[in-house]
Amino acid sequence: MNNYISYTETINALKCGETTCVNIVTNYLSTISDKNNEINAFVEVFSEEALEKAKQIDQKISEGKSGKLAGMVIGIKDNICYKNHKVSASSKILSDFESLYSATVIEKLEQEDAIIIGRLNCDEFAMGSANENSIYGYVKNPHNTNKVPGGSSGGSAAAVAANMCLAALGSDTGGSIRQPAAFCGVVGLKPTYSRVSRYGLIAYASSFDQIGPITHNVEDSALLLEVISGLDKNDSTSSSVKVDDYSSFSKNGKKKIAVISDCINHKGLDSEVKNKVEESIIKLKELGHEVEYVSFPYLDFLVPTYYVLTTAEASSNLARFDGVHYGFRSEKTENLEQTYINSRTEGFGEEVKRRIMLGIFVLSAGYHDAYYKKAQQVRRLVQNKTNEILENYDFILSPTTPHTAFDLGKKQTDPTVMYLEDIFTVQANITGHPSISLPLYKHSNGMPFGLQILSQKFTEKELLSFSEEIMKNLL
Repeated sequence: MNNYISYTETINALKCGETTCVNIVTNYLSTISDKNNEINAFVEVFSEEALEKAKQIDQKISEGKSGKLAGMVIGIKDNICYKNHKVSASSKILSDFESLYSATVIEKLEQEDAIIIGRLNCDEFAMGSANENSIYGYVKNPHNTNKVPGGSSGGSAAAVAANMCLAALGSDTGGSIRQPAAFCGVVGLKPTYSRVSRYGLIAYASSFDQIGPITHNVEDSALLLEVISGLDKNDSTSSSVKVDDYSSFSKNGKKKIAVISDCINHKGLDSEVKNKVEESIIKLKELGHEVEYVSFPYLDFLVPTYYVLTTAEASSNLARFDGVHYGFRSEKTENLEQTYINSRTEGFGEEVKRRIMLGIFVLSAGYHDAYYKKAQQVRRLVQNKTNEILENYDFILSPTTPHTAFDLGKKQTDPTVMYLEDIFTVQANITGHPSISLPLYKHSNGMPFGLQILSQKFTEKELLSFSEEIMKNLL
């Protein structure tokens, strides 16, 4: 069975008549059938619909009228709306809810003839770092099914890594694309905040959330970003900055790269992860790049700041799920107040309830200044420091994660330990900068891990071009 691992291979095979979109979709459906029972990445597969779409695109290809994603088979995270399809954010409270409209990113994919093959498991309302908080059960890492795939876009990363689809869309609030990409050995890209419309994304924390691609290679991420980016009248926070030709990589001169010494010397960093990243730094210098260590004194404040602010936003965003308007409604109700209380108590999972309560606490009258206001002030300090570094350097480099994927269930007992999984990734969400995780490494334990690169806002073309160079020279 030949499931292609790059879109270039896919489209070349289609144009040469070596295969058809129907054959490609059939092969992916077969792989999903073989693997998904164990990995649990897909929560729903659009088999007949995907095959019908494939037939239409085969016809378009024969007529020379196909879009730039013709034949690209994509899975979508279960918090992205797709018209006339279920979307639940992997939560009981949205069980059986069917979307009345498609997210802007879905419309853009379909306009370019991508084939959406199904929806992918995730942590409930995108809250988690292991994909263990889902009504559909744990997602397992394809490299070792005793390990987590990372989260919250664990289903998206696992599906791509297991060749159940060519690419996937995830959402990244604090590393939810990049961390699972690192754990599963694939490329994960978080674009600049506002680069991609959030219209149709079920909100967790609106000033942090960003949709992005998960792929086997940098080239496919660039192509997908090119398609899904741009101003959207339905999202007032989307940017009008011109969308670059991301998939046409620019030639890189010698770059100046900052390595955050606080990350490399962090006490929680696995020694082998540290050694591999330091080897890459040496190789970058040998290639002629200027690499310097810089201090980032706010590293230990990133996770607390992130959780204070995101839980505050989540408590507001999730107030709409009340058992009245749509979704799950408890049967144990005698009045309106019981409808609200019982529906939310039964409908939300433990982690979501924990974050809602934390958000309500930090926004309460007695604690607003001590927590929420203070976190906003720290956010500004982090943004200023990050911008200051990027005034002198082209990129900021660090490990994506402190270690490789951990065992299923290992960290469920202590949520604060799980929160620290985001320590290297949350900076890009706090500041709004683009960031990518590249699958450069394999640990002696057999598990992959990644290198993270962050750049100035709206410099995805430079970031992707440099990432492509790194993949060619450092892999």
